[in-house]
Amino acid sequence: MPELFLHHQTIYYICILVFAGSFSTAVIPSILHVARARHLYDDIGHFRKQHDQGIPRLGGVAIFMSFTVTALVLSIIDKNFPVGYLLTASIILFIMGLKDDLSGVNSITKIAVQFIVALILVVLGDIRLTSMYGVFGLYDLPFVVSAALSVVVIIMIINAFNLIDGIDGLAGVTGIIANSAFSALFIYTKQYEFAVVSVMLVGAIVGFLRFNITPAKIFMGDTGSLFIGLITVVMAIKLIELNNVEVANVAYIASAPALTIAILIGPIFDTLRVFCLRIINGISPFTADRNHIHHRMLRLGYTHLQTTLTLAGLNIVTIALTYLFTGLGNFLLIAIIFGSSMLFNWAITFMIRSRERETLALRNLFA
Repeated sequence: MPELFLHHQTIYYICILVFAGSFSTAVIPSILHVARARHLYDDIGHFRKQHDQGIPRLGGVAIFMSFTVTALVLSIIDKNFPVGYLLTASIILFIMGLKDDLSGVNSITKIAVQFIVALILVVLGDIRLTSMYGVFGLYDLPFVVSAALSVVVIIMIINAFNLIDGIDGLAGVTGIIANSAFSALFIYTKQYEFAVVSVMLVGAIVGFLRFNITPAKIFMGDTGSLFIGLITVVMAIKLIELNNVEVANVAYIASAPALTIAILIGPIFDTLRVFCLRIINGISPFTADRNHIHHRMLRLGYTHLQTTLTLAGLNIVTIALTYLFTGLGNFLLIAIIFGSSMLFNWAITFMIRSRERETLALRNLFA
């Protein structure tokens, strides 16, 4: 790493943040102009849409361009970070996401492309989970099991960010919180090249959010949500793996897997919840509906901004509490995190039933 980075990290990170944010902010007006001229609007007739007028879905183009240009200009190449494979995977996912935003892509094609992207990262880039860290009594994993688990995790997180992109600002704010937490932890462990990646993504999203916070002028679309999910899951895996390899001068992070799950609990829990419900009801887990947590909060009368800020606040509290109690161990912490998420979802269910039945009753907790 350059001497400027080693001795003036704060200034370096601020420069990255400002450059990435300024780039995405500068690009979006041109994207809006092209989208309006070519009538590239969101599908306002779709039953899951929350807006009454057409809004461009190409904000992800600005996020991707900002991240990529910043990465190339600032030369974040490091022998310990396979940036070439990361950018290759990102470009492939970007092309698929752009096609989906412009003309649509069926779910089988989406999963196939995501599988290829995951294989590039896992097999060629060696970005994979090599241990279960005692969860379910398991530790080091054979290569085949490690690779298979990593591919599944990558695909799941990519789709999780795509699924929470249903209201103004939610996916973007979640991406900012997650990657801000990752960058702080990477700085703490002196893994500066990883911190730079997270900071770049935060900057790119911040520039986009200026146009996405209610009232939204542009959506990030699949191009943005899939890309954010990809970079975020790579950072998550890198953080977890820091404690499983011997690296000089790396500070130990207790219960890193549980802390990572706390950072990503919003998209992870929501995705697992809706997938399980769809399977139980005998329909495809990839069938679109309006049963996500953010949709349910809108049914309670919350605005887009209120819903986004509430979920963001809960995410931050979960991260802070998990960090404070890392000594409890991965298994117990993960159980507590998911248990708390289930209680929060149960509370929303209770409030929805009480609102629709216009009465507060104990039975609303159960049926």
